[in-house]
Amino acid sequence: MSEAEVELVLRSTRVITPDGTRPATVAVAGGKIVAVLGHDAEVPAGARLEDFGDHALLPGLVDTHVHVNDPGRTEWEGFWTATRAAAAGGITTLVDMPLNSLPPTTSVDHLRTKQEVAAAKAHIDVGFWGGALPDNVKDLRPLHDAGVFGFKCFLSPSGVDEFPHLDSERLTASMAEIAGFGGLLIVHAEDPHELDAAPHTSGPKYDDYLATRPRISEDTAIKGLIDTAKRIGARVHILHLSSSDALPLIAAAKAEGVKLTVETCPHYLTLTAEEVPDGASEFKCCPPIREAANQDLLWQALADGTIDCVVTDHSPSTADLKTDDFATAWGGISGLQLSLSAIWTAARMRGYTLEDVVRWMSARTSELVGLDDRKGAIAVGRDADFAVLAPDETFTVDPAALQHRNRVTAYAGKTLHGVVKSTWLRGERIVADGEFTAPQGKLLERTK
Repeated sequence: MSEAEVELVLRSTRVITPDGTRPATVAVAGGKIVAVLGHDAEVPAGARLEDFGDHALLPGLVDTHVHVNDPGRTEWEGFWTATRAAAAGGITTLVDMPLNSLPPTTSVDHLRTKQEVAAAKAHIDVGFWGGALPDNVKDLRPLHDAGVFGFKCFLSPSGVDEFPHLDSERLTASMAEIAGFGGLLIVHAEDPHELDAAPHTSGPKYDDYLATRPRISEDTAIKGLIDTAKRIGARVHILHLSSSDALPLIAAAKAEGVKLTVETCPHYLTLTAEEVPDGASEFKCCPPIREAANQDLLWQALADGTIDCVVTDHSPSTADLKTDDFATAWGGISGLQLSLSAIWTAARMRGYTLEDVVRWMSARTSELVGLDDRKGAIAVGRDADFAVLAPDETFTVDPAALQHRNRVTAYAGKTLHGVVKSTWLRGERIVADGEFTAPQGKLLERTK
Protein backbone atom coordinates (compact mmCIF):
# COMPACT_ATOMS: atom_id res chain seq x y z
CA MET A 1 0.00 0.00 0.00
CA SER A 2 1.61 3.24 -1.11
CA GLU A 3 1.70 6.28 1.11
CA ALA A 4 -0.55 8.10 -1.35
CA GLU A 5 -3.38 5.64 -0.71
CA VAL A 6 -3.54 6.20 3.06
CA GLU A 7 -6.83 7.94 3.80
CA LEU A 8 -6.90 8.07 7.59
CA VAL A 9 -4.37 8.13 10.40
CA LEU A 10 -5.38 7.43 14.01
CA ARG A 11 -2.97 8.43 16.77
CA SER A 12 -2.90 7.74 20.51
CA THR A 13 -0.39 7.42 23.31
CA ARG A 14 -2.15 4.14 24.27
CA VAL A 15 -2.71 1.85 21.31
CA ILE A 16 -3.52 -1.74 22.33
CA THR A 17 -1.65 -3.97 19.86
CA PRO A 18 -0.87 -7.71 19.90
CA ASP A 19 2.64 -6.74 21.00
CA GLY A 20 1.46 -4.62 23.92
CA THR A 21 0.32 -1.08 24.63
CA ARG A 22 2.39 1.68 23.07
CA PRO A 23 2.19 5.15 21.59
CA ALA A 24 1.44 4.63 17.92
CA THR A 25 0.02 5.91 14.68
CA VAL A 26 -2.32 3.59 12.75
CA ALA A 27 -2.67 4.11 8.99
CA VAL A 28 -5.89 3.09 7.24
CA ALA A 29 -6.68 2.62 3.56
CA GLY A 30 -9.63 0.91 1.93
CA GLY A 31 -11.12 0.08 5.32
CA LYS A 32 -8.04 -1.92 6.36
CA ILE A 33 -5.10 -1.27 8.65
CA VAL A 34 -2.07 -0.83 6.40
CA ALA A 35 0.57 0.23 8.91
CA VAL A 36 1.16 0.57 12.67
CA LEU A 37 3.91 3.13 13.09
CA GLY A 38 5.61 5.18 15.76
CA HIS A 39 3.55 7.82 17.52
CA ASP A 40 5.21 10.72 15.73
CA ALA A 41 5.25 9.17 12.26
CA GLU A 42 4.64 11.64 9.48
CA VAL A 43 1.07 11.85 8.23
CA PRO A 44 0.92 11.13 4.48
CA ALA A 45 -0.22 13.98 2.27
CA GLY A 46 -3.98 13.94 1.84
CA ALA A 47 -4.64 11.68 4.83
CA ARG A 48 -6.89 12.83 7.66
CA LEU A 49 -5.41 12.74 11.16
CA GLU A 50 -7.49 11.84 14.22
CA ASP A 51 -5.44 12.34 17.39
CA PHE A 52 -7.01 10.82 20.49
CA GLY A 53 -4.37 12.02 22.92
CA ASP A 54 -4.22 9.72 25.94
CA HIS A 55 -7.48 7.93 25.22
CA ALA A 56 -6.91 4.24 24.55
CA LEU A 57 -7.32 2.92 21.01
CA LEU A 58 -8.66 -0.65 21.11
CA PRO A 59 -9.59 -3.04 18.32
CA GLY A 60 -13.36 -3.16 18.01
CA LEU A 61 -14.82 -5.82 20.26
CA VAL A 62 -16.28 -9.02 18.79
CA ASP A 63 -19.30 -10.37 20.69
CA THR A 64 -20.09 -13.92 19.66
CA HIS A 65 -23.17 -14.41 21.85
CA VAL A 66 -26.08 -12.07 21.12
CA HIS A 67 -29.83 -12.70 20.87
CA VAL A 68 -31.20 -10.13 18.43
CA ASN A 69 -34.66 -11.79 18.17
CA ASP A 70 -35.32 -10.28 14.74
CA PRO A 71 -37.63 -11.09 12.96
CA GLY A 72 -40.52 -12.54 14.92
CA ARG A 73 -39.91 -11.16 18.40
CA THR A 74 -38.86 -7.67 17.40
CA GLU A 75 -40.78 -6.19 20.33
CA TRP A 76 -38.02 -7.82 22.42
CA GLU A 77 -35.10 -6.51 20.32
CA GLY A 78 -34.08 -5.93 16.70
CA PHE A 79 -31.03 -5.48 14.49
CA TRP A 80 -31.40 -1.69 14.47
CA THR A 81 -31.46 -1.29 18.24
CA ALA A 82 -29.10 -4.14 19.13
CA THR A 83 -26.39 -3.00 16.75
CA ARG A 84 -26.71 0.60 17.92
CA ALA A 85 -26.26 -0.57 21.52
CA ALA A 86 -23.26 -2.64 20.47
CA ALA A 87 -21.68 0.27 18.61
CA ALA A 88 -22.21 2.57 21.58
CA GLY A 89 -20.30 0.04 23.69
CA GLY A 90 -17.30 -0.34 21.37
CA ILE A 91 -18.48 -3.60 19.76
CA THR A 92 -17.99 -3.67 15.99
CA THR A 93 -18.93 -7.29 15.23
CA LEU A 94 -21.59 -9.57 16.69
CA VAL A 95 -22.70 -13.10 15.94
CA ASP A 96 -26.45 -13.60 16.32
CA MET A 97 -27.83 -16.63 18.14
CA PRO A 98 -30.33 -18.84 16.26
CA LEU A 99 -33.09 -18.14 18.81
CA ASN A 100 -35.27 -16.30 20.00
CA SER A 101 -36.22 -15.06 16.57
CA LEU A 102 -39.11 -16.51 14.58
CA PRO A 103 -38.08 -18.37 12.56
CA PRO A 104 -35.04 -19.76 14.36
CA THR A 105 -31.90 -20.12 12.25
CA THR A 106 -32.27 -23.87 11.74
CA SER A 107 -32.39 -24.12 7.94
CA VAL A 108 -30.88 -22.24 5.02
CA ASP A 109 -34.24 -20.67 4.21
CA HIS A 110 -34.51 -19.36 7.77
CA LEU A 111 -30.93 -18.04 7.59
CA ARG A 112 -31.76 -16.13 4.40
CA THR A 113 -34.79 -14.61 6.13
CA LYS A 114 -32.59 -13.40 8.98
CA GLN A 115 -29.99 -12.00 6.59
CA GLU A 116 -32.59 -10.10 4.59
CA VAL A 117 -33.95 -8.48 7.74
CA ALA A 118 -30.49 -7.60 9.08
CA ALA A 119 -28.97 -6.22 5.90
CA ALA A 120 -30.45 -2.72 6.01
CA LYS A 121 -30.48 -2.34 9.81
CA ALA A 122 -26.99 -3.35 10.94
CA HIS A 123 -24.84 -0.55 12.34
CA ILE A 124 -22.00 -3.04 12.85
CA ASP A 125 -20.92 -6.27 11.15
CA VAL A 126 -23.19 -9.24 11.83
CA GLY A 127 -22.70 -12.99 11.46
CA PHE A 128 -25.02 -15.86 12.34
CA TRP A 129 -24.98 -19.10 14.30
CA GLY A 130 -27.10 -22.00 13.12
CA GLY A 131 -29.19 -24.15 15.45
CA ALA A 132 -29.00 -27.89 16.13
CA LEU A 133 -32.42 -29.36 16.92
CA PRO A 134 -33.56 -32.96 17.40
CA ASP A 135 -34.98 -33.10 13.86
CA ASN A 136 -32.63 -31.01 11.72
CA VAL A 137 -29.42 -33.04 11.36
CA LYS A 138 -30.04 -32.96 7.60
CA ASP A 139 -29.91 -29.15 7.65
CA LEU A 140 -26.56 -28.79 9.41
CA ARG A 141 -24.22 -29.28 6.45
CA PRO A 142 -26.24 -26.95 4.17
CA LEU A 143 -26.19 -24.27 6.90
CA HIS A 144 -22.43 -24.72 7.29
CA ASP A 145 -21.98 -24.35 3.53
CA ALA A 146 -24.19 -21.23 3.63
CA GLY A 147 -21.74 -19.56 6.02
CA VAL A 148 -22.99 -19.93 9.60
CA PHE A 149 -20.18 -19.86 12.16
CA GLY A 150 -21.28 -22.99 14.02
CA PHE A 151 -24.29 -24.55 15.70
CA LYS A 152 -26.02 -23.83 18.99
CA CYS A 153 -27.79 -26.50 21.00
CA PHE A 154 -29.38 -26.83 24.42
CA LEU A 155 -29.06 -29.81 26.72
CA SER A 156 -32.10 -28.67 28.74
CA PRO A 157 -35.28 -26.79 27.71
CA SER A 158 -34.45 -23.50 25.98
CA GLY A 159 -37.48 -21.55 27.19
CA VAL A 160 -39.05 -21.30 23.71
CA ASP A 161 -41.01 -24.16 22.16
CA GLU A 162 -39.59 -23.78 18.65
CA PHE A 163 -36.05 -24.58 19.82
CA PRO A 164 -36.19 -27.95 21.66
CA HIS A 165 -33.15 -29.37 23.43
CA LEU A 166 -31.07 -32.40 22.49
CA ASP A 167 -31.10 -35.58 24.54
CA SER A 168 -27.89 -37.61 24.70
CA GLU A 169 -28.70 -39.62 21.57
CA ARG A 170 -29.52 -36.54 19.50
CA LEU A 171 -26.50 -34.69 20.88
CA THR A 172 -24.26 -37.52 19.69
CA ALA A 173 -25.87 -37.52 16.25
CA SER A 174 -25.60 -33.76 15.81
CA MET A 175 -22.05 -33.63 17.15
CA ALA A 176 -20.92 -36.43 14.84
CA GLU A 177 -22.48 -34.73 11.81
CA ILE A 178 -20.86 -31.39 12.66
CA ALA A 179 -17.48 -32.98 13.38
CA GLY A 180 -17.68 -34.70 10.01
CA PHE A 181 -17.41 -31.39 8.18
CA GLY A 182 -15.11 -29.70 10.70
CA GLY A 183 -17.75 -27.47 12.26
CA LEU A 184 -18.17 -26.06 15.75
CA LEU A 185 -20.91 -27.04 18.23
CA ILE A 186 -21.68 -24.48 20.93
CA VAL A 187 -23.62 -25.73 23.91
CA HIS A 188 -25.92 -24.44 26.63
CA ALA A 189 -24.78 -26.95 29.22
CA GLU A 190 -27.30 -27.56 32.00
CA ASP A 191 -28.44 -31.11 32.71
CA PRO A 192 -32.25 -31.48 32.60
CA HIS A 193 -32.32 -34.33 35.13
CA GLU A 194 -30.41 -32.27 37.70
CA LEU A 195 -32.75 -29.35 37.06
CA ASP A 196 -35.75 -31.60 37.57
CA ALA A 197 -34.27 -32.87 40.85
CA ALA A 198 -33.63 -29.36 42.18
CA PRO A 199 -36.21 -27.48 44.28
CA HIS A 200 -39.10 -26.03 42.28
CA THR A 201 -39.79 -22.78 44.09
CA SER A 202 -41.36 -19.50 43.07
CA GLY A 203 -41.49 -16.00 44.44
CA PRO A 204 -39.27 -12.93 44.74
CA LYS A 205 -36.33 -14.40 46.72
CA TYR A 206 -33.17 -14.75 44.65
CA ASP A 207 -31.76 -17.49 46.89
CA ASP A 208 -34.83 -19.57 46.11
CA TYR A 209 -34.28 -19.09 42.39
CA LEU A 210 -30.57 -19.91 42.71
CA ALA A 211 -31.46 -23.24 44.32
CA THR A 212 -33.54 -24.17 41.26
CA ARG A 213 -30.45 -24.07 39.00
CA PRO A 214 -27.65 -25.61 41.09
CA ARG A 215 -24.04 -25.82 40.01
CA ILE A 216 -24.31 -29.58 39.63
CA SER A 217 -26.62 -29.09 36.65
CA GLU A 218 -23.79 -27.36 34.79
CA ASP A 219 -21.11 -29.70 36.09
CA THR A 220 -22.98 -32.86 35.05
CA ALA A 221 -23.80 -31.51 31.61
CA ILE A 222 -20.21 -30.39 31.01
CA LYS A 223 -18.81 -33.77 32.06
CA GLY A 224 -21.12 -35.55 29.62
CA LEU A 225 -20.33 -33.07 26.87
CA ILE A 226 -16.59 -33.53 27.33
CA ASP A 227 -16.92 -37.32 27.27
CA THR A 228 -18.94 -37.22 24.04
CA ALA A 229 -16.61 -34.71 22.37
CA LYS A 230 -13.59 -36.82 23.33
CA ARG A 231 -15.17 -39.96 21.87
CA ILE A 232 -16.15 -38.29 18.60
CA GLY A 233 -13.16 -35.98 18.26
CA ALA A 234 -15.45 -32.98 17.92
CA ARG A 235 -14.77 -29.29 18.47
CA VAL A 236 -17.11 -27.92 21.14
CA HIS A 237 -17.59 -24.63 22.97
CA ILE A 238 -19.27 -24.22 26.36
CA LEU A 239 -21.55 -21.20 26.52
CA HIS A 240 -21.94 -18.80 29.46
CA LEU A 241 -20.12 -20.79 32.15
CA SER A 242 -21.23 -19.77 35.63
CA SER A 243 -20.24 -22.73 37.85
CA SER A 244 -16.68 -22.61 39.13
CA ASP A 245 -17.05 -26.26 40.19
CA ALA A 246 -16.74 -27.28 36.53
CA LEU A 247 -13.35 -25.63 36.09
CA PRO A 248 -11.21 -28.67 37.08
CA LEU A 249 -13.12 -30.80 34.53
CA ILE A 250 -12.52 -28.21 31.84
CA ALA A 251 -8.83 -27.75 32.67
CA ALA A 252 -8.27 -31.52 32.62
CA ALA A 253 -10.06 -31.89 29.27
CA LYS A 254 -7.99 -29.14 27.71
CA ALA A 255 -4.78 -30.68 29.05
CA GLU A 256 -5.83 -33.99 27.52
CA GLY A 257 -6.24 -32.38 24.11
CA VAL A 258 -10.04 -32.22 23.89
CA LYS A 259 -10.95 -29.50 21.38
CA LEU A 260 -12.77 -27.43 23.97
CA THR A 261 -13.25 -23.69 24.46
CA VAL A 262 -15.23 -21.88 27.12
CA GLU A 263 -16.82 -18.48 27.56
CA THR A 264 -18.23 -16.58 30.50
CA CYS A 265 -20.16 -13.31 30.69
CA PRO A 266 -19.82 -9.86 32.26
CA HIS A 267 -22.70 -10.48 34.66
CA TYR A 268 -20.98 -13.54 36.16
CA LEU A 269 -17.77 -11.55 36.57
CA THR A 270 -19.22 -8.30 37.92
CA LEU A 271 -22.48 -9.11 39.76
CA THR A 272 -23.02 -11.45 42.70
CA ALA A 273 -25.93 -13.40 44.15
CA GLU A 274 -25.46 -11.63 47.46
CA GLU A 275 -26.37 -8.24 45.97
CA VAL A 276 -29.56 -9.19 44.11
CA PRO A 277 -32.61 -7.51 45.73
CA ASP A 278 -35.89 -9.33 46.21
CA GLY A 279 -37.97 -9.30 43.04
CA ALA A 280 -35.18 -7.81 40.90
CA SER A 281 -35.55 -10.13 37.93
CA GLU A 282 -33.40 -7.88 35.77
CA PHE A 283 -30.66 -10.02 37.40
CA LYS A 284 -32.22 -13.33 36.26
CA CYS A 285 -30.37 -15.39 33.69
CA CYS A 286 -29.77 -19.08 33.00
CA PRO A 287 -27.44 -20.35 34.30
CA PRO A 288 -27.67 -17.89 37.19
CA ILE A 289 -25.40 -15.29 38.71
CA ARG A 290 -23.72 -17.08 41.61
CA GLU A 291 -21.91 -16.10 44.81
CA ALA A 292 -18.86 -13.86 45.18
CA ALA A 293 -16.54 -16.77 46.02
CA ASN A 294 -17.61 -18.49 42.80
CA GLN A 295 -16.92 -15.28 40.90
CA ASP A 296 -13.36 -15.09 42.23
CA LEU A 297 -12.65 -18.52 40.78
CA LEU A 298 -14.08 -17.55 37.39
CA TRP A 299 -11.67 -14.60 37.27
CA GLN A 300 -8.78 -16.89 38.17
CA ALA A 301 -9.77 -19.28 35.37
CA LEU A 302 -10.02 -16.44 32.90
CA ALA A 303 -6.53 -15.31 33.85
CA ASP A 304 -4.99 -18.76 33.49
CA GLY A 305 -6.75 -19.58 30.22
CA THR A 306 -9.16 -22.25 31.46
CA ILE A 307 -11.89 -19.83 30.34
CA ASP A 308 -11.10 -18.41 26.91
CA CYS A 309 -13.29 -15.40 26.40
CA VAL A 310 -15.99 -13.01 27.64
CA VAL A 311 -19.23 -12.35 25.71
CA THR A 312 -22.48 -10.69 26.68
CA ASP A 313 -25.21 -13.29 26.11
CA HIS A 314 -27.36 -10.22 25.46
CA SER A 315 -30.82 -11.77 25.91
CA PRO A 316 -33.51 -9.08 26.14
CA SER A 317 -37.26 -9.25 26.48
CA THR A 318 -40.10 -6.81 26.89
CA ALA A 319 -40.22 -5.21 30.32
CA ASP A 320 -43.49 -6.91 31.25
CA LEU A 321 -41.78 -10.32 31.12
CA LYS A 322 -39.40 -9.22 33.89
CA THR A 323 -41.91 -9.88 36.67
CA ASP A 324 -40.97 -9.91 40.36
CA ASP A 325 -41.38 -13.71 40.52
CA PHE A 326 -38.05 -15.30 39.64
CA ALA A 327 -39.77 -18.54 38.62
CA THR A 328 -41.84 -16.98 35.84
CA ALA A 329 -39.73 -13.93 34.82
CA TRP A 330 -37.85 -14.13 31.52
CA GLY A 331 -34.23 -15.14 32.09
CA GLY A 332 -31.83 -12.88 30.25
CA ILE A 333 -29.56 -9.89 30.79
CA SER A 334 -29.11 -7.08 28.27
CA GLY A 335 -25.48 -6.08 28.26
CA LEU A 336 -24.26 -4.98 24.83
CA GLN A 337 -23.70 -1.30 25.54
CA LEU A 338 -22.16 -1.78 28.99
CA SER A 339 -20.05 -4.93 28.63
CA LEU A 340 -16.70 -3.26 27.98
CA SER A 341 -17.10 -0.75 30.80
CA ALA A 342 -18.41 -3.37 33.23
CA ILE A 343 -15.53 -5.75 32.58
CA TRP A 344 -12.95 -2.98 32.63
CA THR A 345 -14.30 -1.69 35.95
CA ALA A 346 -13.91 -5.10 37.58
CA ALA A 347 -10.68 -6.02 35.78
CA ARG A 348 -8.79 -2.90 36.83
CA MET A 349 -9.73 -3.48 40.47
CA ARG A 350 -8.29 -7.00 40.22
CA GLY A 351 -5.03 -5.86 38.64
CA TYR A 352 -5.74 -6.75 35.02
CA THR A 353 -4.99 -4.50 32.05
CA LEU A 354 -6.77 -3.31 28.93
CA GLU A 355 -4.59 -5.77 27.04
CA ASP A 356 -6.25 -8.56 29.02
CA VAL A 357 -9.71 -7.17 28.27
CA VAL A 358 -8.94 -6.97 24.55
CA ARG A 359 -7.65 -10.54 24.58
CA TRP A 360 -10.84 -11.82 26.25
CA MET A 361 -13.38 -9.72 24.33
CA SER A 362 -11.84 -9.26 20.89
CA ALA A 363 -8.85 -11.45 20.02
CA ARG A 364 -10.14 -14.74 21.39
CA THR A 365 -13.73 -14.22 20.28
CA SER A 366 -12.47 -13.48 16.75
CA GLU A 367 -10.40 -16.66 16.89
CA LEU A 368 -13.39 -18.69 18.11
CA VAL A 369 -15.39 -17.95 14.97
CA GLY A 370 -12.51 -17.86 12.50
CA LEU A 371 -12.52 -14.10 12.01
CA ASP A 372 -8.98 -13.62 13.34
CA ASP A 373 -7.70 -12.83 9.85
CA ARG A 374 -10.10 -9.85 9.69
CA LYS A 375 -11.02 -8.80 13.22
CA GLY A 376 -9.74 -8.75 16.77
CA ALA A 377 -6.44 -6.86 16.60
CA ILE A 378 -4.81 -3.60 15.63
CA ALA A 379 -2.49 -5.19 13.11
CA VAL A 380 -1.71 -4.84 9.42
CA GLY A 381 -4.32 -6.50 7.23
CA ARG A 382 -7.14 -6.45 9.77
CA ASP A 383 -10.31 -4.41 9.35
CA ALA A 384 -9.96 -0.86 10.63
CA ASP A 385 -12.44 -1.45 13.47
CA PHE A 386 -11.71 0.52 16.64
CA ALA A 387 -13.10 1.60 19.97
CA VAL A 388 -11.76 4.79 21.51
CA LEU A 389 -11.96 4.47 25.29
CA ALA A 390 -11.34 6.96 28.09
CA PRO A 391 -10.38 4.27 30.63
CA ASP A 392 -10.13 6.55 33.66
CA GLU A 393 -13.41 8.40 33.15
CA THR A 394 -16.54 7.18 34.95
CA PHE A 395 -20.27 7.33 34.36
CA THR A 396 -23.36 6.24 36.24
CA VAL A 397 -25.63 3.88 34.32
CA ASP A 398 -28.91 5.55 33.37
CA PRO A 399 -31.29 3.11 31.67
CA ALA A 400 -32.76 5.97 29.62
CA ALA A 401 -29.37 6.43 27.92
CA LEU A 402 -29.19 2.84 26.66
CA GLN A 403 -29.80 1.96 23.02
CA HIS A 404 -31.28 -1.54 23.25
CA ARG A 405 -35.03 -1.68 22.70
CA ASN A 406 -36.27 -2.47 26.22
CA ARG A 407 -34.13 -0.44 28.57
CA VAL A 408 -34.02 -2.87 31.44
CA THR A 409 -30.56 -3.37 32.97
CA ALA A 410 -29.01 -5.05 35.98
CA TYR A 411 -26.45 -2.23 36.03
CA ALA A 412 -28.87 0.65 36.69
CA GLY A 413 -27.32 3.18 39.06
CA LYS A 414 -23.89 1.57 39.05
CA THR A 415 -20.82 3.73 38.46
CA LEU A 416 -18.53 2.24 35.83
CA HIS A 417 -15.05 3.07 34.59
CA GLY A 418 -14.35 3.43 30.89
CA VAL A 419 -16.28 5.77 28.62
CA VAL A 420 -16.47 4.82 24.93
CA LYS A 421 -15.81 8.08 23.10
CA SER A 422 -16.23 6.78 19.55
CA THR A 423 -16.48 3.55 17.56
CA TRP A 424 -15.09 2.98 14.07
CA LEU A 425 -16.03 0.36 11.47
CA ARG A 426 -13.65 -0.20 8.54
CA GLY A 427 -12.19 3.27 8.98
CA GLU A 428 -15.52 5.10 9.33
CA ARG A 429 -16.64 6.64 12.61
CA ILE A 430 -20.08 5.11 13.22
CA VAL A 431 -20.82 6.64 16.63
CA ALA A 432 -19.32 9.47 18.64
CA ASP A 433 -20.76 11.16 21.74
CA GLY A 434 -24.10 9.44 21.22
CA GLU A 435 -24.48 10.45 17.58
CA PHE A 436 -24.82 7.62 15.05
CA THR A 437 -24.30 7.45 11.31
CA ALA A 438 -26.63 5.53 9.02
CA PRO A 439 -26.14 1.75 9.24
CA GLN A 440 -22.85 0.64 7.65
CA GLY A 441 -22.55 -2.92 8.90
CA LYS A 442 -21.94 -5.87 6.60
CA LEU A 443 -23.25 -9.42 6.86
CA LEU A 444 -20.42 -11.85 7.57
CA GLU A 445 -20.08 -15.49 6.61
CA ARG A 446 -17.64 -18.13 7.81
CA THR A 447 -14.68 -18.44 5.45
CA LYS A 448 -12.54 -21.02 7.25
